[in-house]
Amino acid sequence: MRDSVHVISYDVGTTGAKACLYRLGAGGADLVAQAAAEYPLTLLPDGGVEQEPQDWWNAICRNTRALLQSSALDPAAVRGLAFCCQMQCLVLVDAQGAPVRPAMSYMDQRAVQQKRRGIERGLKIAGMNARKLLASLLVTGGVSASVKDPIWKYAWVRENEPEAFRRVAKWLDAKEYLVRRCTGRFAMTPDSANATFLFDTRPGRLGWSPLICGLFDADPAHLPEVIGPAEEAGKLLPEAARELGLAAGTPVFGGGGDLSLVALGSGAVGVNETHVYMGTSGWVSAVTDHRVVDTDSFIASILGAVPGRYNYISEQETSGKCLEWVRDHLALDEIGVYLEHRTVADDSEPMYRTLFQLLDETIEAVEPGAQGVIFTPWLRGNRSPFEDPHARGMFFNIGLETGKTAMVRAVAEGIALHGRWQLEAIRHKVPARGPLRFVGGGARSSAMARIIADASGETVETISSPQNAGALGAALLCARGLGILDTLTDARRLVPVHAAFEPDPGRAAVYDERFGVFKRLWRANRESFRALNEARARFE
Repeated sequence: MRDSVHVISYDVGTTGAKACLYRLGAGGADLVAQAAAEYPLTLLPDGGVEQEPQDWWNAICRNTRALLQSSALDPAAVRGLAFCCQMQCLVLVDAQGAPVRPAMSYMDQRAVQQKRRGIERGLKIAGMNARKLLASLLVTGGVSASVKDPIWKYAWVRENEPEAFRRVAKWLDAKEYLVRRCTGRFAMTPDSANATFLFDTRPGRLGWSPLICGLFDADPAHLPEVIGPAEEAGKLLPEAARELGLAAGTPVFGGGGDLSLVALGSGAVGVNETHVYMGTSGWVSAVTDHRVVDTDSFIASILGAVPGRYNYISEQETSGKCLEWVRDHLALDEIGVYLEHRTVADDSEPMYRTLFQLLDETIEAVEPGAQGVIFTPWLRGNRSPFEDPHARGMFFNIGLETGKTAMVRAVAEGIALHGRWQLEAIRHKVPARGPLRFVGGGARSSAMARIIADASGETVETISSPQNAGALGAALLCARGLGILDTLTDARRLVPVHAAFEPDPGRAAVYDERFGVFKRLWRANRESFRALNEARARFE
């Protein structure tokens, strides 16, 4: 890495956005200033989850001005911008780039009928149409097997909101909307394109697939051009620069989705290296040098930020969101001295400082095993290693002696046990190895890191400012795009370990005993989940 420059990277998550000002030089990446803002997430009774893209833009404008003010940096000194954003949103825009309807979050699960008609009819393999499944696996390396995948949301809008659909010019994700707002260019990066499962990911053939678009009834004209994550998407337009408080003409780079850039910012970029992310949602992901898919466990490989590398990811919808639930429904009335009445969002410092004070001071007071109580962290369905939009959270094995502190610990342990299940499923196909890099807001809790180490049997490593791993990944893309970073494979060297947590054999034995029970809870209750939640949807 040569020279020292300032760049701004943005981490746009489910319920909040951050702006981070980094100084990049030979010594690595130094965080100079950061700012965060929140925005609403609309939960609809029919399973819909929506956001207004304008809220994302307003948040990053406020954040940019705040960090420039706090750092006293001349806006002209900012050499580049890049975005790290939530993935698998559906942002349908008109020819001017204006949304034709609210963005549909990755958590939106309205398109049940569209998925059934689109892939569950005809001769089947693994419950899916054989022709579509095999073609999709061959071309894209994955398949739209979840009701939450973007193609089913796209079909839902076409069927339910035809007037809005007629105005659609482009299909974008969250990052692509913001890049368009900054530069005027409709451009998508390979990871976002891959996550549509309409993109040919075979080496040497990268591009939108006419075959797959035809099979899944997607209009190729709606799909934007695809550019590299460190490629310059364009210069900051005067109007966007005015709103952000930056200099017109500042380079804006392609950026990436949260999965690919959190992986980069975690430093886990070598083949088979593994990271665990815990923000509002969560995942376990291992790096591979080839495409991998497991349709039984709903795990697929997505193109990574490093050329020629893939991230083989098992997702979980409500990871850190479970901790927000703890705050709102278990903690505020009795342990609220530790907490602020705020939305947990995606890891901004004040709210996580107080929430993880609760975790570290309350959880440690309870013995491992949470007095025999097990919590299932499926508060809004689950994606992997099983896909079930009807699954929900539950406390299992509560007794007369069970108190709230034991329940709080059970929530943390439930998140960790689900992560172990994800890691187990990944290892069916990929020799994922430890130590596990643990990032996201949850990694600020030493108690959570210790529980993950004990539950997984692996050493867990955290980094400085783990809640900013995605923003750091975006900053490293700026460095690469500006030519001051020679290769992205140096990321591990630039992201040193802050703390390490070794598994304790005694505590690990407790989690070994509970793990089998944890996995059986979904299998034993899935029909009951379906009966209760299908009926609830009909009456709401």
